[in-house]
Amino acid sequence: MTRSLRLDPVLIQALIAGALSFAHLHDLAEAAGQHGWKAWAYPVSVDLLLVAAWRRMRALRAAGADSARAAWCWFIIALAASLGANIATAGLLDMNHIPAVLRIIVAGWPALAFLGGTLLAHTPTPADAPVPDPAPAVSPDLEPAPDVTVDRAPEPAPELPAPAPDAPALAPKAPAVQVPPALVEHARKIADTHHATTGAPIDTDTLRARLGVPPQMADAIAAQLT
Repeated sequence: MTRSLRLDPVLIQALIAGALSFAHLHDLAEAAGQHGWKAWAYPVSVDLLLVAAWRRMRALRAAGADSARAAWCWFIIALAASLGANIATAGLLDMNHIPAVLRIIVAGWPALAFLGGTLLAHTPTPADAPVPDPAPAVSPDLEPAPDVTVDRAPEPAPELPAPAPDAPALAPKAPAVQVPPALVEHARKIADTHHATTGAPIDTDTLRARLGVPPQMADAIAAQLT
């Protein structure tokens, strides 16, 4: 299966811009006295520092770091070097008579680029922070501690509390129903009449029917008649 090649306009534009910037840096370095392979190494150094700073900023952002000032600083330095070379070779500067200050900057660039690249490459990100070592494992050569059983004397049985003294016998409760004395006397007369007539003491139901009182009061009256 064949795949059709499609040119990306953004990629083409990036390649053209990179090639022009590369050539401008080479021309400026050669005009500043850096001839041969050294003139070609300058644009490589500037572009590598620019890419390294950009990658560092993205790594810090992905790791959730609060500050990326160092990466931004080196990115601006590399961008200024590339942009400065493009402006210097635009006809505003006599390439045959480069100022001494520019010659000093071009000559000192390798040390500056080496410092920036080293700091960007070897500064740890938050994700690269050292993790504390786990607790050391127990060596298999160490013998386990023997099991020791300690015999303990039996604990004495708890003393039982002394039995409480017998509670005194409760006095008989008074009848809950209060019966008037006159009613008691009337009931006594009815009981005597019943006993004289039938020869048997009157029962509680008959006494209740004769007096017309509730069962509780009839019981209380019968208790007083005995």
